[in-house]
Amino acid sequence: MNIFVTSAFIATIGIAAAPPAQAGELWRATGLEQPESALFDAANNRIIVSNISGNPGDADGNGYLSVLSTEGKIVTQHWTDGMDAPKGMAIAGGKLYVADITKVRVVDLASGKLIASIVIPNAVFLNDMTSDQSGKVYVTDMLADTIYRIDGDRPELFVRDAMLASPNGVFADGSRLIVASWGKGIKPDFSTAEPGGLLAVDLASKTVTPLAGAQKFADLDGVIAFGDTIYATAYMTGTLYRYRTGGAPEAVVHFKPGSADIGTDGKSILYVPLMNEGEVAALKID
Repeated sequence: MNIFVTSAFIATIGIAAAPPAQAGELWRATGLEQPESALFDAANNRIIVSNISGNPGDADGNGYLSVLSTEGKIVTQHWTDGMDAPKGMAIAGGKLYVADITKVRVVDLASGKLIASIVIPNAVFLNDMTSDQSGKVYVTDMLADTIYRIDGDRPELFVRDAMLASPNGVFADGSRLIVASWGKGIKPDFSTAEPGGLLAVDLASKTVTPLAGAQKFADLDGVIAFGDTIYATAYMTGTLYRYRTGGAPEAVVHFKPGSADIGTDGKSILYVPLMNEGEVAALKID
């Protein structure tokens, strides 16, 4: 329990003063409450944001989802209520799936109504989500070195492997999942004995493979991919990294600590939740 208390403390620092705009920044949406994930809903041309609004590990009923326009304006602050500490999200089959501690919430995309809660047996701290080309969704369990898969409303263990090293961000990329690991040996202040890195999990064989040159460099949070380029955030330092196959991770933007599960329009824009500032930043990328 101490780890969650510490995480909640981390998510309150630095709220008073917003940092200056970053290079390539298009806008910032403000007035959110510990935004953890920003997901682009292409079918409805909007951005859905999960708000923890409390301790990230407490089932307190405070969590909710907001809707932003693509210009960064809040369309609906409380679009979906009735959650605890919502984090990563994924869209599949006209439904929105939301990681919420030990459950995956299911929301109707048309109405925003919470329509189901899928209990994940033995889950500890569900974090990020993604969906593959077949409509299956995946959710990381950061504190159990595990990824679960959900087909419709049926959860199953997909892979459990110490190599995942506290898996946080996850992104379906063709025949593989790209995983951003927080690292090994999480301490009370959420730092690690060994920093995390980038991994790939083959969807067919479930084999976990470290990405060359991108190991043990940061405590990673969110992750997305554009072709051969991967972007990942480091929550503890607020750094946005870029990695290209065969190279090394490159720090491209520095925010205050608290950058979390990033989203993308799939073209040229990243949406970066800034938990500590209660903001989401939109960045134009190369």
